[in-house]
Amino acid sequence: MADRITLTGLETYGYHGVFEEEKKTGQKFLIDITCWVRFPLEDDLTQTINYAELAEIAVRIVTGPSRDLIETVAAEIADTIKANYRIHAVEVTVHKPQAPIPHTFADVAVTARRS
Repeated sequence: MADRITLTGLETYGYHGVFEEEKKTGQKFLIDITCWVRFPLEDDLTQTINYAELAEIAVRIVTGPSRDLIETVAAEIADTIKANYRIHAVEVTVHKPQAPIPHTFADVAVTARRS
């Protein structure tokens, strides 16, 4: 299936990580979501995926209960989308650009894929 809907760089704030400081002060997370779908034959929003709804799912999960692992966050977003939409596959990447790493780095990210 070649049709895709992609939401990239969704920014939200959460309290995920194994360190107490991460759970206490929180940090910025960036979310990328790609859904593989069949595009509708008609120009009708009800026949496709509303990307604003995808954003709401991701924000609700990231701003929800604290998790130790961003892998858990990515998997929960992917599982929720897969369970609620008729899609062939979904891929969710959670970026943690302010991860507590004592070295210069550009990004830390994990990706969950469900099909």
